[in-house]
Amino acid sequence: MFSKFKQWYENRHDYAREWKERTGGKVMGCFCSYAPEEILVAAGWLPSRILGSHEPQDVSEKHIFGMFCPFCRDVLAQGLKGRYNYLDGILMTQACLHLRQSYMSWKMHVPVPFQHYIYMPQKVQTRHAVPYHRSELVKFTKALEEFSGIRVSDDDLDRGMTVVNENRGLMRQVYEYRKEPEAKLTGQEAMWMTVSSMWVDKEEHSSELKRVLEQLPDRAPGRDTGARLMLIGSENDDMPFIELVEKVGATVVVDDHCTGTRYFWNLCEHQDDRITAIAERYIRRPACPVKDWEERTRFGHILELARDFQADGAIIIQQKFCDPHECDMPPLRKFLDEHDIPNLMLEFDATTPLGQFRIRVEAFLEMIGQEDLF
Repeated sequence: MFSKFKQWYENRHDYAREWKERTGGKVMGCFCSYAPEEILVAAGWLPSRILGSHEPQDVSEKHIFGMFCPFCRDVLAQGLKGRYNYLDGILMTQACLHLRQSYMSWKMHVPVPFQHYIYMPQKVQTRHAVPYHRSELVKFTKALEEFSGIRVSDDDLDRGMTVVNENRGLMRQVYEYRKEPEAKLTGQEAMWMTVSSMWVDKEEHSSELKRVLEQLPDRAPGRDTGARLMLIGSENDDMPFIELVEKVGATVVVDDHCTGTRYFWNLCEHQDDRITAIAERYIRRPACPVKDWEERTRFGHILELARDFQADGAIIIQQKFCDPHECDMPPLRKFLDEHDIPNLMLEFDATTPLGQFRIRVEAFLEMIGQEDLF
């Protein structure tokens, strides 16, 4: 049922090249899930999230500090190795220092025709956040117009918001089937779906989601759900890790990270000022620790997800040397403990130590009374 999403996930570069040839459009490499996809779709560009390959690499050391997170180093390595040589532009929306360095090094050493940096507020709770972000999105839209020689109209923006909103809404509908006592899909299947949506044409992806939604109500899972787990933390599209967790007696039923629900959870509410509507959507979306420092407003959202999806426990994932999530870890674990949600913290590198993680995950499942060891 989810084979198309898996195919897209495993062949992201082939898909983008085929899309360019088929449509004559341009592809924008996005370094962060805060990229304003509505504007890109409105302007006829294909948003394509730049992710790592989870392979050992030795090409980024000259360009980025060795104690920056492995995800950012892996992302830069993809550019230095030429794997994204089909991009017409790269876009960075201000995030952490590490990812910013990946963007700056890519810009210097892997030149592409268009580059743009959106300076987004780091404190999204301030009353100045929306008007400031709006001003940056206006600059970005004008830069796209000047580069492409087109004008992005209100009708174009309406279409962009509608197309992206539909995709988000459909993915939320799929996630509803993860709430059932016997989850209708695995965490791995959900990840194929969500991550592939970050570079597949939204209308094409939505069409496949509609097909899946027609079949999901009658789907027999064919496996025991076991312990219901939630993933929280750094960017994660590590398929071998999800596969490991779901082979030792558990199912990942929900997540809170930027290649999961943070990416698609809230919609863009239409209003007369389209750019303000888009700015509000990204300011109000479930935040990452970079943009939710003192307030940590998303902790309530995490608790709501855990309860709605009946999570038995949480695995907190942190990319090694990820400063925002590392600083976030103590208060997050304290918060989960206070609400009786067992939790396990795992530190990720570019490649996953599956043997070590298997032992720790099995011990965690035994601790919460859901072991199924074999």
